[in-house]
Amino acid sequence: MRFGYVILLTILAHTAFTSSRMTVSLYALKLQATPFTVGVLMALYALLPMLLSVLAGRLIDRVGPRVPLMWGNAMLLAGVLLPFLLPGLPALFAAATIIGSGFMLSHMISNNLVGAYGKPEDRAANFSWLSLGYSVSGSLGPLIAGFSIDWFGEVRSFTVMAAFAALALGVTLWRREELVRHETPKPRPSGHSVMDLVRNRKLRSVLIVSGMLSMGWDLFTFVMPIHCSNIGLSASTTGVIMASFGAATFLVRLAMPSLSRRLKEWQVITAAFVVSGTAYLLFSLVTSAPLMMSIAFLLGLGLGCSQPMVMSLLYEASPPGRQGEVVGVRTTVLNISSTGLPLVFGAVGSALGMGPVFWGISACLLTGGYAAGRKVRRGKT
Repeated sequence: MRFGYVILLTILAHTAFTSSRMTVSLYALKLQATPFTVGVLMALYALLPMLLSVLAGRLIDRVGPRVPLMWGNAMLLAGVLLPFLLPGLPALFAAATIIGSGFMLSHMISNNLVGAYGKPEDRAANFSWLSLGYSVSGSLGPLIAGFSIDWFGEVRSFTVMAAFAALALGVTLWRREELVRHETPKPRPSGHSVMDLVRNRKLRSVLIVSGMLSMGWDLFTFVMPIHCSNIGLSASTTGVIMASFGAATFLVRLAMPSLSRRLKEWQVITAAFVVSGTAYLLFSLVTSAPLMMSIAFLLGLGLGCSQPMVMSLLYEASPPGRQGEVVGVRTTVLNISSTGLPLVFGAVGSALGMGPVFWGISACLLTGGYAAGRKVRRGKT
């Protein structure tokens, strides 16, 4: 397994995924969908991953990454092509489900491969490099979606995303020998269940923090297209605002290999909560595109520094032979958040506007920062 090969596959698949989320949202709004309907669409991205992530993690532990990754990228390609082949709101519901399920496999395999790569002391730095790949695609995706919509329209823009998904599938098939697992997998201990992982206090703390920070990340991709559409910004301007977030995650993650040697994981996680909670509070106060770009950049700095630390803590706390299953449990936790919260905040947005949505997200993240700060002050880092 070559490290750069995994990063390339991650960038291609994640670009297709992130651009599809923004395009699905804006296309649905153009079709007169309410914020609640957009919330349902975003929830569908996470529905099957929420239900199947643990099983997928066990499958990856058992058979290795190659075949699941091929299926995941094939599903991603099929999902982004569907709205082009069958324009209209019904196709968006099916596409969201297929895209989310396909990307689940790609995401889990990337994290599993990087966690197994190199020495344990290099793990935080390795996850930082993987996170840099996600930051590149996190910036490219919204930009590609925004300008494609303004130039070609929503329906045709899906073919641009399909090109990235096709490249991911093509590279997987072309270099599939890179994904052969050369070590003998450790057998999954018999008589153990998911609840054994949940009862692990150290692991449980990381899973809770991971879910809360993921909420801040996922809801940004949900609320920004709606908020920007409500205040009359174009798709390309919306893409630039969202790309500012991705650019900030790239810059902060570029510094993470050095930062991870100077600060403890829980110190960085506490800062991530406070910065991101403050950014969401500021979003509720502005409508100017340049100011929104600046706040999105601040939010990206906060959330971008947290993921490498979370993944390092998660892999460290994983029982031997169950790393794929633990990643599956984390993915389930993340997707419970990604399924339920867009529905809740979509309903709030439809009834009360986007202001209370920003306030609610900010309150949750600042509360998480207070709890993580207490952990640091008690020395449990």
